[in-house]
Amino acid sequence: MKVLANDGISKEGIVALENAGYKVITDNVPQEQLVEAINKENYEVLLVRSATTVRKELMDACPNLKFVGRGGVGMDNIDVEYGRSKGITVSNTPAASSQSVAELVMGAMFSISRSLHDSYNKMPNAENGDFKTLKKKYGKGTELRGKTLAIIGFGRIGQALASYALGCGMKVIGLDRKGETISIPVSIEGVGEVNANIQPSTDLHSVLPQADFISIHVPKQANGDAVIAKPEFDLMKEGARIVNAARGGVVNEDDLLSALASGKVANVALDVYENEPKPRRELLTNEKIACTPHIGAATVEAQARIGVELAELIIENFGTFN
Repeated sequence: MKVLANDGISKEGIVALENAGYKVITDNVPQEQLVEAINKENYEVLLVRSATTVRKELMDACPNLKFVGRGGVGMDNIDVEYGRSKGITVSNTPAASSQSVAELVMGAMFSISRSLHDSYNKMPNAENGDFKTLKKKYGKGTELRGKTLAIIGFGRIGQALASYALGCGMKVIGLDRKGETISIPVSIEGVGEVNANIQPSTDLHSVLPQADFISIHVPKQANGDAVIAKPEFDLMKEGARIVNAARGGVVNEDDLLSALASGKVANVALDVYENEPKPRRELLTNEKIACTPHIGAATVEAQARIGVELAELIIENFGTFN
């Protein structure tokens, strides 16, 4: 059975599949040539990340396609229900990257609380005599301990983030649709696991005024609307800080820039953008925004877990060929 990992797969995933008798191809096929390649090479399994889209037109044009796997959480680049209605197994790896994304968000919060991203960029000017000016500019940061973090979307990633934030002494408010109490484990080396119970709110607008920091972990909305736009910015504390490592479009970028310009929002960290892979320049050059290129799940450890999990899903569905 042939597998096309069009956006790549870890060596651990490749080894697991090859040991089970699968042939794994990791050549990247351009989107416009994908149908031809799948049919010509008789690929029955297609693995993607966020770069490749798998729409119903592709599924209709590739009758031998049996499995579509998404390495990661969000599947907005795949017509999931349509594929399943055609008998195609469509799966993702929701657990594999939770820790990696949570750690990126923690790093982003530390960065924007002290304007580290901008300081790193401006420090070369210190050799020109700007050291004292920069010291004054960046000497008004804030600490995370004791601050309130609102986590919008309290699934696996949100809960992993809560564990780290609790360990840093932050107050955590979760937000989801169910509002059911969740036990969050906090691992302490030499001590063991301490559990904290959090009952998420179901009302976004009641949570926003309480938050010093806001992190977003929801999928792109089916109707295309932003989760955070001007009405939500208006409810926030003066000087709130925001991290979006979920999906471009869940924060309205025009309203975000306005909130930054007015001081309503102090700093922002963005790992995702509406116009990937070409984010708007106003975001990339704003000194109040720390930007990363959609790397939330891009750690060595997460990629290994994703590859193995995809391999296990495929073998579970189709067995071995040894």
